[in-house]
Amino acid sequence: MAPSPREADPELQTELEKVAEATEKTIRHLLPETDLAENRLFLAMRHGTLGGGKRLRPFLTMHSASLFGVDALRSRRVAAAVEFVHCYSLIHDDLPAMDDAKLRRGKPTVHIQFDEATAILAGDSLLTLAFEILSEPETHEDPRVRCELIRALARAAGGHGMAGGQMLDLIGEDVEFDLGTISRLQRMKTGKLMAFACEAGAILGKGNEPHRKALCNYAFDLGLAFQVTDDILDVEADPQDTGKDSGKDSQAGKSTFVSTMGKEQARNRAEMLVHQAIAHLKIFDGRAVMLQRLAHYVLERRA
Repeated sequence: MAPSPREADPELQTELEKVAEATEKTIRHLLPETDLAENRLFLAMRHGTLGGGKRLRPFLTMHSASLFGVDALRSRRVAAAVEFVHCYSLIHDDLPAMDDAKLRRGKPTVHIQFDEATAILAGDSLLTLAFEILSEPETHEDPRVRCELIRALARAAGGHGMAGGQMLDLIGEDVEFDLGTISRLQRMKTGKLMAFACEAGAILGKGNEPHRKALCNYAFDLGLAFQVTDDILDVEADPQDTGKDSGKDSQAGKSTFVSTMGKEQARNRAEMLVHQAIAHLKIFDGRAVMLQRLAHYVLERRA
C-alpha cells in the first residue's frame, strides 16, 4: 500500500534521486563543454538544464519504459530529450515578454545570468536537440519507433500542446477564464508533455494501445493535479523552498485554480485527480508502483 499524502516515502525519494542523478549524467554527456567561439550558447544551455529540478518527466519516461522492459540507455536518452523540451519551455517562460521571472531552481534565470538573446537561442537549441536525440539509432534501432517518438513529441510541444497552452496563459492576463478553460490551458501547457513522457516509454517498448492510453490518461490527471498544487504553492510557499518567484500569477491577474475555486476546493480537486490517475494504472496489475507513489507525492510536495 502506498503511504498517505502526508507521510514520507523514502523509497520514492531514493528513486527520484536516482533518476535525477541519471538524468544529470545523461544531460552532461549530451551537452559537453566546448571551447568553440559560440561557447556562451552552450553555457546557457547547461545553466538552464543542469543542477536542479525535480526531473519528474524523466522519472515518468524511465518508469513507464520499465513496464515494457526497455533498455535503460534508450529510456535515459528519451528522458533527457523530454527534459530538454521542458527546460526550453522554462527558459522562454521566464523571459520578460512572458513571465519575467528572475529565479528558477534556486538560481538566476537564463536571461538574467546571460542575456535575453542568449536565453532565446538556448531555448531554441534545446528544443531542436531533443528531436535530434530522438532521431538517432542509439535511441531505437527501429526507424518507425523513432518517427513515432518525434511525431508524438512534436504534437505535445506545439500549437495544440505546450506552446498553445502558453498562448492561452498569456491571454489569461487580460481575460478571466472559467474553470473549464483553465483546465484546458493546463492540460495543454503541462499535461501534454507529461503525457508524452509516459507514452514514450510505451512507444519504446512497442506497447499496445490500451497500455498507451492508460499511461496518457494517468499523466493528464497527474499533470492537472500537479498544476493545482503549483497554484496553491504560488500563493502560500516561500520562494526559498520552491526555488522560484512566487505570486507571479496573481500579480499578472491570471485566473488560476486557486483564484477560481479557493484553496480548499483546489486541494480537494487535486486529491480527486490523484485518485483518478492511480486508477488508470490498474491495467498494469500492480507493476506500476512507483508511478502510483509519484501521484501521492504530487499532493505532499512543498516545492
